[in-house]
Formats: sequence, structure tokens, C-alpha cells
Amino acid sequence: MKLEISLFKFDSNSDYLPFYTKHFLKIKDEKNLLDILNTINKNAKFGYVNCEEFDLVVNGVYVKASITLTELVENFGKDLTIEPISIRRAYNDLLIDEKDFNERISILDEFLSDELRKKYQELKHYYYASNTLNFNTDYIGDAVLIIAQDLIENSNTKIKNKILLALSEVEISAQYHTSLKNRIYNLDSSVEEKIKKLQTTLRYYEETEKQNYRINTTLKLDFGEFQDDYEVKHDFKDFNIAYYSSSNESKYETLVNKLDAKMLNLDSLKLDLAKNTFNVNPKITYFVAYTILLDAFDNNADFLLVDTIEDFYIFDYNRKQFEKICGRDVLLPVIHINELQQLASGDHKTANKTLIKHQINPEII
Repeated sequence: MKLEISLFKFDSNSDYLPFYTKHFLKIKDEKNLLDILNTINKNAKFGYVNCEEFDLVVNGVYVKASITLTELVENFGKDLTIEPISIRRAYNDLLIDEKDFNERISILDEFLSDELRKKYQELKHYYYASNTLNFNTDYIGDAVLIIAQDLIENSNTKIKNKILLALSEVEISAQYHTSLKNRIYNLDSSVEEKIKKLQTTLRYYEETEKQNYRINTTLKLDFGEFQDDYEVKHDFKDFNIAYYSSSNESKYETLVNKLDAKMLNLDSLKLDLAKNTFNVNPKITYFVAYTILLDAFDNNADFLLVDTIEDFYIFDYNRKQFEKICGRDVLLPVIHINELQQLASGDHKTANKTLIKHQINPEII
């Protein structure tokens, strides 16, 4: 087996910008990612930690150096890009300055045992994997939220209230959390559950059906029902489609696969919109939505496809807010999966009833 590896390189003492070196590796005795790093290091020295618990990023996903070769190839293929867990804070190739991470836990100093301080260090990848840091580097961090929830669950009411007060006084706190689900390999589901509990206790969390994502209008759209029995009469072979999927419905994937369109494979399409804290902090939702729209636009998408009414409202009905926060309007149409089915089935009349009410009419009829 042969691997093609692009390895991140940066020396803060001599390099102005980071770069990547190419390595074509024929697998012999390597069993995991750490073995691969050690093999490369024999021929071309670089900065990393020779430990299976070492954190790094492969093809945009946060992993441990212990990940097996089989897992690597099955999940990421044979063309691998290896980067540090924070490019912004890299100082010697895959080694980073962890000062920001170590400072965040100070908010809980008076409540921490030596055991919890040690545990915090083991949660470093949760901190750096958060997409929220790309929005605001002052984010308190998911590692702090995890430790805080552990403390709350094992403390008396007085300590619990002090911890909650401390968190609520931090400007960029739990209301800015974005899901780690698609960012960390084999994410422990209990992590998101802990943060959700903390958000609920702080009264930040609200179910999506109770949210109002139509800040600038009272207009509601009815996209009808997705039809299980349909015939594709019009393909989309000349279209580039960016599909932001929230529902995980296989029937939607089936329709998409029948369209003969070019489906864009963008990392941004896996980002979390933080929909459950929109009521207290729409800014992070706007930032992520704008990031997704801009990435799709810059990659020549003809439209962004969504499969929930909530996502449609977020992307299409908040464009003025995007422009205020990000300084640029992205004139990319958004289409709901039911509209796409209607168009593909030739039911243009039904589709047009809602298409004309979009903030940007796709005008593809």
C-alpha cells in the first residue's frame, strides 16, 4: 500500500508562512498514524510528540496518533493531509503554543482538584476542534464546559450556583458552542450531552421547533410533503449543488443521486449551525451560515440545497444579518429539497409558489 501525505510545516523562528511537504510512503511495518509520523521523521525531521495520545488533524478531522492504518484509509483514503490541532498557534510543525487553552480553565480554579486539572489536559482536542474558535478566539472552550458540568453534577447547590454564575459572566461562553460531531473522529456522544445539559441549566438551550429563525420577516413558507412515489423527468447534469444536510433521510440522498448533478464535497457543509442557542445568540449561527454560503459560492455552486424548513429560513431569510456581521452579501440561491423534487418531477407550477417568495429567486424554471 502507498500513501500520499502532505505534511504541515512551519517554524516560527524562520518561516513567514506555513507550507506543506509531500511524502510518498510505501507501507511496510506501520500499524498506526504514529508509526507513519516516525517513519517520515527518520528521513525528514519535523516537530511532533512521539506518543499515541498526540493530537493532530487529518483531512480536517481531529484524531489521535493512535488511529490505526486501517481506520485511516477507510475513513480518509490514501491521500492524507496532516496538520496541527491549531494552525493559528503552531510554532514548530505539528507542535503548538497551548497558552490559550491553559488560561481558559482559570475561571474554575477555586473548584478544581489535581485530578480535574489533569483531566482538563486530556480534553485539549475538544477545545481546539471547536469551530467557534474560528468565529471568536476568546471562546471559553468546550473543555471548560465539560469540566464545569462534571463539577456541577458532583457539587452541592452553593458550589453549583457559583460555577453557573462564573460561566454566565463570561461573554463568549456556552451559548457559543458548536457541535463537535463532525470534527472529531469517533467522538464520545456523552460530550455533547454534557454540554447540552449545561446549556439547558444556563437557559441557553431551546428546541428547534420553539425557535424563530425568521428575524426579518413574518412570512412562513409551506414546501408541502416529500413524495415517496415520483419520477425524475428533468436532470440537473449542468448544475453544481452544495447540499447542507440536517435530516439524514436516505430518501433525500436517493433523489440527489438521481439528478446527475455535480455534488460539491466541501468541509464547510459539515459545520454545525448552533440552532438550539439561536434564541440567545444568533451571531454564531449567522457566522456559520455565512461561512457555508460563501464557501459554496466560491466553489461555483448554482444553489445551496437544504432539507429542513429551519435551515431554509436560516440561510435565506437572514441575509441582511450576514452582511452586517461579515461585511459582504452572498447572492447564492437556497432551495428546499421538496422544491427540488418538484422541479425534477416537472411540477414547476407547485415549485414556483414558494420559489418566488425566496429572498433570492433561483430562477431556474
